[in-house]
Amino acid sequence: MAVGGITYLDHPDEVRSALSPVRRELLARLREPASATQLAAALGLPRQRVNYHLRVLESAGLVELVEERPRRGCVERILRAKPGSFVVDPAVMDRDRDDDDDTAARFTHIQDQYAAEHLVEVAARTVRDVARMQSAADSTGKRLLTFTIEADVRFAAPGDVHDFTDELAQAVRETVARFDTAGGRPYRLVAGGHPEPSGGRQR
Repeated sequence: MAVGGITYLDHPDEVRSALSPVRRELLARLREPASATQLAAALGLPRQRVNYHLRVLESAGLVELVEERPRRGCVERILRAKPGSFVVDPAVMDRDRDDDDDTAARFTHIQDQYAAEHLVEVAARTVRDVARMQSAADSTGKRLLTFTIEADVRFAAPGDVHDFTDELAQAVRETVARFDTAGGRPYRLVAGGHPEPSGGRQR
């Protein structure tokens, strides 16, 4: 996979493979190529145990073989973490919770533009869809053309949020009407807003 690509995790077993403390540490250290012997020495762990974790990570597609070197009558395998980012499909975490509580675990499908649950659901779907397409584009050496618009706004009163949303929606409808072309390549536009978290960017 090319540098800067995305490794998309949409199976629970893959996620579990990456989440244990030892494997997270191995992934961090494998940003630079290394062998099981080198990693075992750095972590103070038996080489057999490190080899086991590396095999699990390799089977999950999270690390890759860089080269094989002859060493004292055997072959030393040099591995590295897949370049780029690991993205977990939000639905994977949701599926895991479904095993315990099928009702409470699922996002409510509230089609309310002011509901936080709806924003979370839309954001999760965006993460899933874009990560899948980026992963597919990386595998074929193509570029996925996307765009992102970010802005900060300070509202004087809670009701201003509704007025702002109405005006923004109207502006988007008018812009879409100008550019929408029958037979053109379809895009999905998502606009959302939420309060700045505590300790956010300083102005």
